[in-house]
Amino acid sequence: MKIRFLLDENLSTKLKIAVLRLNPAIDILRVGDSDAPSLGTLDPDILRYLELSQRLLVTDNRKSIPGHLEEHWAAGGHIWGLLWLRPSGTLSSWAKEMYLIWETSEAEEWLDKIDWIPL
Repeated sequence: MKIRFLLDENLSTKLKIAVLRLNPAIDILRVGDSDAPSLGTLDPDILRYLELSQRLLVTDNRKSIPGHLEEHWAAGGHIWGLLWLRPSGTLSSWAKEMYLIWETSEAEEWLDKIDWIPL
């Protein structure tokens, strides 16, 4: 199964546009989109949504997500992957890395995996 992304609400919609320019077939939503959780959705609810929708979260939130993720796992939950964006990266470098991840891996490989977009 191909990876399906969910961008955290604090990430620019420009990232979604940049990814889709690389390949419009990529399934990518952003919190606040019509088929995604609404803006202001709490992290525990985002994690439940990710599990049910089988989406990989892309975020730069290193403050609250780690604690909520530990609680989610402790309760027996799973996620379909999490990518943390490094602040030193650029929109273009993040989009290219997401495209490469989408192109070279399957969603099942990301189950309960956390990684950094290194740029």
